[in-house]
Amino acid sequence: MSFTVIIPARLASTRLPNKPLADLGGKPMIVRVAERAALSGAARIIVATDHHDIHEACRQHGVEVAMTRADHPSGTDRIAEVAASLDLADDAVVVNVQGDEPLIDPGLIAATASHIKPGVPMATAAHAIESAADAFNPNVVKVVLNKDGCAMYFSRATIPWHRDAFAKSRDALPEAHGPDHANDYAPLRHIGLYAYSNHFLQLYPTLTASPVERIEALEQLRVLWHGHSIAVHVTSMVPEAGVDTPEDLLRVRKHFEAPPDSPLVKTIASL
Repeated sequence: MSFTVIIPARLASTRLPNKPLADLGGKPMIVRVAERAALSGAARIIVATDHHDIHEACRQHGVEVAMTRADHPSGTDRIAEVAASLDLADDAVVVNVQGDEPLIDPGLIAATASHIKPGVPMATAAHAIESAADAFNPNVVKVVLNKDGCAMYFSRATIPWHRDAFAKSRDALPEAHGPDHANDYAPLRHIGLYAYSNHFLQLYPTLTASPVERIEALEQLRVLWHGHSIAVHVTSMVPEAGVDTPEDLLRVRKHFEAPPDSPLVKTIASL
């Protein structure tokens, strides 16, 4: 299917200043994200930013970039502004790829986009939680699905709560019901990747914030609260983590280091 990827990028970051411009193997992080997104088969990749330094970095590396207003309350609002300028059809699919995911799986982008259809204007992704520590970690967002694979609720709490198993032990996750029902109860970790129909993306900024959204600090709850469906693509692969801290940056940089036998390293060694 055809879809457009828009990558929101702001320079401000409390934990990692200038994050989108952080060097990863000779290229800014935002450029690396765009390169990964391009492998997804997207028809078009656009960075949406409010900062001239990010704009210039993208331009220098041949990445399409659009300037936006600086007062958007969220990345979703930012990409909605860019999508509105593209003259897309109402049923066109737009994917929001976060600007701090330089190792994102291109196949996951395409798979999430494929879930958009009439009656399902938004899609995201999740994977099974494998450790009790993650299940009980409020920084790990959980999602519960209905029989159609759409989200019933997102929460920082441990959902669903396996009453009998957790009463016995909270050191390990309960065993699955079986391979055909592993996701019926198993905690699923939400992955912050979103696809929208263009019509819904333009509607989103007009939706009022919901009480549960404020309580949980989870923007996607606004969509459910207003009665819209969010399809969830469940992947068997645990995705690489994004970049939020200096430690994350060091971890990700290792993926972009040239191998010892590469022509680049041999050339440098001979100097």
